[in-house]
Amino acid sequence: RDSVRYFHQDNAGVSAARNTGARMAHGEWLAFLDADDWYYADRLRLHAGWIGRDASLDFLTGDYDYVQPDGTRISGSMEKHESGRAMLRKAAGAMEVIMTADEFESFVADHFGDTHTLSLPRQKFLDLGGYPLGFRVCEDVYFLTKLCAVSSRVGIVCLPLAAYLIHDASATRRDPLRAQTDNVLTLIAMATESKAYPSAIHRGVHQRLRRGRLDLGCALLRAGHKLAAIRAVAPTLWESSGPAGLRDIISMVRG
Repeated sequence: RDSVRYFHQDNAGVSAARNTGARMAHGEWLAFLDADDWYYADRLRLHAGWIGRDASLDFLTGDYDYVQPDGTRISGSMEKHESGRAMLRKAAGAMEVIMTADEFESFVADHFGDTHTLSLPRQKFLDLGGYPLGFRVCEDVYFLTKLCAVSSRVGIVCLPLAAYLIHDASATRRDPLRAQTDNVLTLIAMATESKAYPSAIHRGVHQRLRRGRLDLGCALLRAGHKLAAIRAVAPTLWESSGPAGLRDIISMVRG
């Protein structure tokens, strides 16, 4: 009824849509929900209750389920990512756990949670400029990285708060090769900007970029483009310390 306001604008991408919603919002905190995902019943209540007890948290996130179109659960987000498994170990069975700045590197490199489990102060979102424009994919990771760079305490709810639908019509599955190419382009921009971030955040971005280059190489291999796959991962040789880049190139050569 009167508590819901609807705004329309010409299609300018997901970042522009979310940013418009944030500008129009009246609340002190923001939460997001894309059209093909859904919240579980306690998603907002669990975050709101924690904010009521500790409004000093920089932002909150939590676990979610990957689900098939028929609603069948595939896996959880926290169990799927090393940073999430680390938080589950730290929580030791508790529903809530705090992630601190010294744990951000692995979170930036391979984060759990996603847009639909993110809650953050509206003013902080606006101060950071919102979601970046001009990127087809990975804009959510770009913003999350910027958010981590100015944060020190993050509230993690170790329960599934929402469902992330895996379906063939998603942007990353309609054209996997283009999606992986666009992903690397976004990560390169992130890596350039992250030079001004805390060193742990910068390292995490470069770990993610290395993984993104490897994913692109694998997509190129599947498409039968071995030479292009080798070129895709080659920059890791000078972007990453240690033998990781050489291993990635060898894996491309071996197919």
